[in-house]
Amino acid sequence: MFYTALSVATIANLFLGEIEEVTFRWPWPPLPLGTCGMAAVWQQVLAVDARYNAYRTPTFPQFRTQYIRRRSQLLRENAKCGFEPGLRRQYLRLRSQLLALRYGPLSEQSSFRASSVRSSRTTLDRMEDFEEDPRAQGARGHRRSVSRGSYQLQAQMNRAVYDERPPGSLVPTSVAEASRAMAGDTTLSENYAFAGMHHIFDQHVDRAVPRLQFANDDKHLLACCSLDGTLSIMALSPAPPSVKVCLQGHAGPVTDFAWSLSNDVIVSTSLDGTLRIWNTEDGRCIREVGDPDASELLCCTFQPMNNNLTVVGNSKHIVQVVNISTGKKVKGGSSKLTGRVLSLSFDAPGKILWAGDDRGSIFSFLFDMATGKLTKAKRLVVSEGSSISSISARSWISREARDPSLLVNACVNKLLLYRVVDNEGTLQLKRSFPIQHGSKPLHSIFCPLMSFRQGACVVTGSEDACVYFFDVERNTKAIVNKLQGHSGPVLDVSFNCDESLLASSDATGMVIVWRREQK
Repeated sequence: MFYTALSVATIANLFLGEIEEVTFRWPWPPLPLGTCGMAAVWQQVLAVDARYNAYRTPTFPQFRTQYIRRRSQLLRENAKCGFEPGLRRQYLRLRSQLLALRYGPLSEQSSFRASSVRSSRTTLDRMEDFEEDPRAQGARGHRRSVSRGSYQLQAQMNRAVYDERPPGSLVPTSVAEASRAMAGDTTLSENYAFAGMHHIFDQHVDRAVPRLQFANDDKHLLACCSLDGTLSIMALSPAPPSVKVCLQGHAGPVTDFAWSLSNDVIVSTSLDGTLRIWNTEDGRCIREVGDPDASELLCCTFQPMNNNLTVVGNSKHIVQVVNISTGKKVKGGSSKLTGRVLSLSFDAPGKILWAGDDRGSIFSFLFDMATGKLTKAKRLVVSEGSSISSISARSWISREARDPSLLVNACVNKLLLYRVVDNEGTLQLKRSFPIQHGSKPLHSIFCPLMSFRQGACVVTGSEDACVYFFDVERNTKAIVNKLQGHSGPVLDVSFNCDESLLASSDATGMVIVWRREQK
């Protein structure tokens, strides 16, 4: 067969050049093949790369992370074509030999075929379940593919693992060699050693900045909203960092905002009772949508599968789906909570919406993808009368603990981590972390690249003016890092896409951009 004539010498020459470009751009047409066999070979190839990744540029760990991301992306794309499995297995053997020649043999070679494959299934949160890059979809750039897994199946898998472990413990990662290789074989403390201040923005000084967020898949574009009635979009590169554009138009304090997937639009909510849609390039207000209930708007979020739809929460206890293209509310897309709606979050497929109110309740809703209709599913009372100021959903919390989870800030002086146990969004408390949180609208996030780490990390603001990093898999001394520099309660935190920068905002209007400590 003509495609088996590619010699080891030829592959070696290609390997010594641009590895990414030659590994997957095969010069022959694809052959029919079942996807299961191809997926297995794809996982083995990625596992081999992951095991050797720690040897690449040992003084430049960020390159290793970007390299493995790109490898995974290209492998996923090529796996869809369907090549003859014997050829792929031959390629796997040749690649393993070449890597061994270049970096030396690894220990436990006989076991990596079994153990490493299982621990190298996925890459970043935005690539989970092999979703497509939204920018590659042209006019459909606001849409994301649906995750193939179900919460019920995932819950069963999780329970099977947890049944074998002591009560309260988490899925172990001590043998996750692929994860350690992807992270450069460093600890969580080393990976989250943020210390130096990259820049300080004070354009909203004296008025609180309740929310801030880096643009999707962008390292240097940051936005924030302020109780002074404006929003700012800041560019951190080229130096020096500067305010790119100020979004002005709201007649009251801005309470929340969200980036569209393609970063060309921002939606914002305000106490003036309006939802505004902004052009992020020139700061122009594209559309203003008044609240159907004529009440203050407190939070908003895009529907992740269809950015034409935005969900807003108001002070009259109503959650409402709005079509931003028409400016009209969606029929059947509203429901009432027990209190003022303070926080919203979708799961990655966009099928479940969680909403938190100021009475201490979290509601789950089933979202109809075809009609935009909301169906109330479950209710959890976290603490009666305690505001739920932040909800963040994650399909998994680490590479080895593929556990659908919800991170919650409630005014109970704790950061709460819940497990999602079924397709209706039922929550089960996994663990909590002590912070100072009595009344302020604090927010927290999952670390975007923690799938590459041994362990899993979350970050939160606190009323003691500090930023806290917690390892969710460490039973004692869970604090990984603590940043001090704010002069008031830290209200929100946000990572850029490669974790090189962390931004935090506080109640005095200050925004601090922290840089990762250089080793």
